[in-house]
Amino acid sequence: MIIKYISFLIGVIWSYSIIKTQSVFSKKTGIIFKIFITKVSWLTLIAACYFGYKNFSIKFSIIGIIISILLVNLAFNFSKKFVYQRFDEQKIKLFKSFFEYTLIFWVIYYVLF
Repeated sequence: MIIKYISFLIGVIWSYSIIKTQSVFSKKTGIIFKIFITKVSWLTLIAACYFGYKNFSIKFSIIGIIISILLVNLAFNFSKKFVYQRFDEQKIKLFKSFFEYTLIFWVIYYVLF
């Protein structure tokens, strides 16, 4: 029972963190990210919530969803603070641009091939 609940929490955390990641990207990359990745993550989140509802009580499911969302939001806030303290604005922009163009390249590569 504990393993099922932990897998439920991991599924919710995984899917919500990918959905939350979309807000980090710029508009052009966000559209590609939204079309190819976020749609699947929303379906995964809904499936994880349904899994929790079917296998546990509604109380445990809601508590797990709330805890997972809070953990993801806390992790994003702490990582944002850490990155901004550690690196200057220019390095952050450079890395973000590199990561966005790499993501666009990989999505185009997987769509075409």
